Amino acid sequence: MLLHQPSAGGQGTVSDLALQADELLRVRAQVEEVLSQHTGRSVAQLRLDTDRDAVMTAQQAVDFGIVDHVVERAVEARLDGA
Repeated sequence: MLLHQPSAGGQGTVSDLALQADELLRVRAQVEEVLSQHTGRSVAQLRLDTDRDAVMTAQQAVDFGIVDHVVERAVEARLDGA
């Protein structure tokens, strides 16, 4: 699982870059808020955790709180209704 840091292309005039930077900060704050609600982690902790891309195993994603359950076999998925 990859928890990818928001990024932008960064092209255009200075005004364009400023708008892109503002939008990037808005999106990052929104993602941090959603992750906070779903993981139980503080926004400050998530900011540290997501300052760089984070690659996680399935179990690490469960431990982090971003994944509820790992389906290991297709039969299990059918039994769970997933």
